[in-house]
Amino acid sequence: MAMSPPFLSRGSRGNRVGRRVGAMLTTSLVVLSLAAMLLTWRQPAMVGRTAALASDSEGFRQAHFLVGREQLLLRAAVTGLDAEWYAAQLRALRPMVLDSLARLAESAGGERRRDLVDLLDAERLLQASTEALFAILDRADLTAAAALVEGRGPLMESIAGRLSVAQRLHTAEYQAQLAMAARQARLLRYGMVLVFLVGLAVLAVTGWLRRTDRRAIERMAAEDALTGLPNRTAFQARAEVAIGAAGDGPRRPIVLVVDLDGFKEVNDSLGHYIGDKLLVEVGARLRACVRGDADTVARIGGDEFAVLLVDAEARIGEETADRLCQALVSPFVIDGMPLDVEASIGIATAAPGQDVGTLVRQATAAMYVSKEHHLAHSRYDPNQAGIAARLTLVGSIRRALDDDELVLHYQPKVAVGTGELIGAEALARWQHPTRGLLGPAEFIPVLERTSLVHRFTQHVLTMALAQARAWLDGGHRIPVAVNVSTRCLLDQHFPEVVAGCLLAAGVPGELLWIEITENTVMADPERAIDGLRRIRALGVSTAIDDFGTGYSSMAYLRILPMDEIKIDRSFVKGLGTDERNRVLVKSTVELGHNLGLTVIAEGVEDGAALQALRDLGCDGAQGYFLCRPLSIDDFDAWLSNRAVPV
Repeated sequence: MAMSPPFLSRGSRGNRVGRRVGAMLTTSLVVLSLAAMLLTWRQPAMVGRTAALASDSEGFRQAHFLVGREQLLLRAAVTGLDAEWYAAQLRALRPMVLDSLARLAESAGGERRRDLVDLLDAERLLQASTEALFAILDRADLTAAAALVEGRGPLMESIAGRLSVAQRLHTAEYQAQLAMAARQARLLRYGMVLVFLVGLAVLAVTGWLRRTDRRAIERMAAEDALTGLPNRTAFQARAEVAIGAAGDGPRRPIVLVVDLDGFKEVNDSLGHYIGDKLLVEVGARLRACVRGDADTVARIGGDEFAVLLVDAEARIGEETADRLCQALVSPFVIDGMPLDVEASIGIATAAPGQDVGTLVRQATAAMYVSKEHHLAHSRYDPNQAGIAARLTLVGSIRRALDDDELVLHYQPKVAVGTGELIGAEALARWQHPTRGLLGPAEFIPVLERTSLVHRFTQHVLTMALAQARAWLDGGHRIPVAVNVSTRCLLDQHFPEVVAGCLLAAGVPGELLWIEITENTVMADPERAIDGLRRIRALGVSTAIDDFGTGYSSMAYLRILPMDEIKIDRSFVKGLGTDERNRVLVKSTVELGHNLGLTVIAEGVEDGAALQALRDLGCDGAQGYFLCRPLSIDDFDAWLSNRAVPV
């Protein structure tokens, strides 16, 4: 059964109360009119006419209200917010609108009656078009529904305008009649006073209904549209109030940040529809674990929730975290599929006067500790400041991407036998506004733990391919190599990202090399192999970087869609004097050649190592002895006047 959003339910209750009050006021008005008829028995015709006009006034008010509500529902039904509920309201409202207009037309006379009959016909024409709107809404085609409603805009404006004109004419007639009655009978003056007071009451009810609607809109702005829980804004506001109310007392507000483990896999494998349903169920279970309205459960991110415990002892944080974990133990059954969900929870207690942002960051840092150490929950400790610093660093990297602070340096790859330039590896650097040029070790490890690595990798690909295009335009065909993390390679959309970058830069696929590590492949061999095959289908070459430092299965190595292996620098170092390294490098070169792969040695730092690689038949090399990583200007200068030792 479809359920209305919470704020709509509360708004509906308020509207029902308003209608009841309006009915009571209408009844009062009729009673007053009858009393006036009895008091002015000498003037029955005038009193009867006055009572009839009073009844028509209420009819106009009711018709105006119903027509306005019908048009509001028509426009709201195409916004996509609970269209089923709005359609049901429209179906219930339509006969009431026709009935109110028909009663007005029946009671009117002369030219005004003809106008009201024409208005009734226009309303029937508008309602005929709503049947088509219902059919479109059943198909969930909001674009077509919006177009239909927009097309009926002039007709709706005409109906509202003509009804307002008729109401003004009726009001003028009614006021004239009251003025005449006032001149003829003093008792009618008391009736006018009473009618005026009732009118004030109607205005008061109308104002109350408007305030109810405004509050409903405010609630909507503070609620998560999917789960009905408070959103991040509402959570921060409540936390600020709780911290302020706690003062310096011993019982402090506590914040728990709850992150669902494995939720991304649910979204990727089963789709966002199942993922959204799962989030709704998770939110309901979490909310059942806290103290009613005293505490708050909010959704503050995609699969991240926060809990605010007000006026609590420190131990309550751990006890609540245990309850939250226990609530998630039972599988969630979504559309007949059982899904298991676990959570990592961070706990932080507010200090007097502490701002909400700091408190949430502390709880988030503790949550990452629990995630890294596979704990159910963890309380924030000042020794976790390093994690908080990493979170701050992620925000700085996001700003760096926005402000183009990332730059690429390029290290040449050369053929061992001839010294010919065979490619360049793109290495990211961060031109920090205060700390200067930072190497990848300063930020890449943190970046690879977050989804921001996808945006970072696309940014690097874009810059590297733009440089390859510039070299190509300058007459140099230099393939560029870009390192790719596990997160990116296992993303099913990554090959499309590579294709888009190649197309945007106008660079052929053979001028791009994608480098991965052995551990990247072994994280999920089947998905990795599928991604590599799709990338190679673009003409892009692939390489295993730092070969020999990770763990790889020979069975997978045999079927990996690879073009090159790069021997790690730890085996190349001291190659000219260390016989054991020489044996390992020789075996790797032979293995690579037997598999039809090119073999590149990294970390060549002296001529003896280069000569040994030449003797062992290695295809290519890179390292400080050949050339350090260079900025683009230095690389271009090196390219023009290079002297590679061979």
